[in-house]
Amino acid sequence: MTERILVVEDDPAIVLGLEDLLVGEGYRVDCAQDGRKALQLYRSNKPDLIVLDIMIPQLSGYEVCRQIRRQDAITPILMLTAKGQEPDKVAGLELGADDYVVKPFGVSELLARIRALLRRCRAGDGSDKVAGPFHFGVVQIDPQKLEGRRRGKPFALTARELALLKLFYSRRGQVLSRSEVLEEIWGISYQGTTRTLDQHIANLRKKVEDDPAHPQLIRTVHRVGYRFDSSEAKED
Repeated sequence: MTERILVVEDDPAIVLGLEDLLVGEGYRVDCAQDGRKALQLYRSNKPDLIVLDIMIPQLSGYEVCRQIRRQDAITPILMLTAKGQEPDKVAGLELGADDYVVKPFGVSELLARIRALLRRCRAGDGSDKVAGPFHFGVVQIDPQKLEGRRRGKPFALTARELALLKLFYSRRGQVLSRSEVLEEIWGISYQGTTRTLDQHIANLRKKVEDDPAHPQLIRTVHRVGYRFDSSEAKED
């Protein structure tokens, strides 16, 4: 079946360009120019992927992402952000977006991100080795509820953050390169998206580390990637 993409963007020229591009690539495309219409089309047409601009009328892209993630942790969301707006990117990822593209973007980059997210969604997140609850140190993770606790204090997880934790947990003690993690979790094998991974890691450290500025669990291996260190990790 042809995959369906929901494009949410308030600039008519960009909407037309994206629709022509994606239809030409063989996708079915629905378009919304405000947040309320986006949620209506999401609920009625169940897209396989959402391309979501942040600055849209009625409801912002943030609010659209938040409402979708309340009921759907799986459908990939690719956010469109303005050039140089780093807080926009971080906020989108924290709300559950899977990746972002900065405007103005290249056609080849956008299509590569879309294909990678759809491919990863079809294949699963690559971390099914850990199925039930697990814990490490003072952190407990409940995959079914997309939540965790650190020293008894609850925190929410996005689907992508959970996938990262499950991967690190299943490969604890091993050094994982950025490209290896991207391939496992996003299905991406090109260098342009390492910043997405690094920002997801930064967000995750805020939730599981006692001191995110000096991480003891998810450690950076200089010029290589990451290593998950926990001598008290086990499945519950």
